[in-house]
Amino acid sequence: MTTAKEPLTELLSMQFESLDDLGSELSIPEWYAKSSLPGWAVLDVYSHIIGTESMLEGEELPNVPVDVSALGHVHNDVGQFNEAWIEALADLDPPALLDRYRSITKQRLASLQAMDPAEFEAETLTPIGPAPYWRFMQIRVFDCWMHEQDVREATGHSGHEAGPCAEASVDEVERALGYIVGKKAKLSDGTGLTIQLTGPVERTIHVLVDGRAGVVPALPGPPSAKISMTSSLFMRLVGGRTDFLSSRLGEMDFAGDLGVAQKVVTNLPFTI
Repeated sequence: MTTAKEPLTELLSMQFESLDDLGSELSIPEWYAKSSLPGWAVLDVYSHIIGTESMLEGEELPNVPVDVSALGHVHNDVGQFNEAWIEALADLDPPALLDRYRSITKQRLASLQAMDPAEFEAETLTPIGPAPYWRFMQIRVFDCWMHEQDVREATGHSGHEAGPCAEASVDEVERALGYIVGKKAKLSDGTGLTIQLTGPVERTIHVLVDGRAGVVPALPGPPSAKISMTSSLFMRLVGGRTDFLSSRLGEMDFAGDLGVAQKVVTNLPFTI
C-alpha cells in the first residue's frame, strides 16, 4: 500500500464512499441487524467509524451515563473507547447517523488534503504503537474496509471484495503474517508456508521462519504446508469474524504438513 499522502487519501475517499453507498442501500430493519461483532448491530459499526474519525479530528471522548466497561463484550481500553462513542450516538436514527457519517468523513478528507508532507510523516500514536501518521491512515483503510464487510455480511449486501481498498486491506494482513506465523502459531525454525488466495483478491504469499518469521518473495524449497482459500474467507478469519472449525473448514484446501496448516489457520485472528 502507498505511503504518499495523495494516493492514500484517495484510498480513504473510495472507502468512505463505499460505506456511504452501502448505508444508502440499507432498509431501516437492516440498520438494526446483528453483526458478527459481539454486541454490535449494523448501526453500531457506523457509530464506531464515526467515533474514530471524530477522534482523529480532535473531538473529545464523550461522557456517557453508562459504565461501558461493564459490558460483556468490552475487554480493554480500546473497547471502552469504542463503546463510549456508540453510546453517545445511540439516540440517532439511521438517517441521522448516516448524515453524521457523511459529515465527519467529509471533514476528515478535507483535513487530510490540507496536511503538509511533514505532518503526514510525523510520528503519532497508532493502534500498533508510535508510527508515522501515514501508517495510521493505512490502518484506517483496513479497519473501514473490514467493517464494511461486517455490514455486508450482516445484511446480505455483498460487494467491494476486490479493487484498491480490498488489495490494500490484504496488504495490511500480509504485514502481520510474520507475527501470526512466528509469535502466535509458533512454527519451528526452517518452516516454510504458502498461502494461496484464490480471489476476489488473488495473491500468493510465502512466509519463512528463519530465525524469525517473515514474508519472503519465494521459499528456498517446497513449502512445509500450503493453505488455499478465497481472500474473502481469509480476511474474515484474520479479523476473528468466523469459526472455521464449525462452518468454513470445507472452503479451504490444505497440502503438506496438516499440523502446520492447522496451527496457522487457528491463529489467523490478530485484530483487536
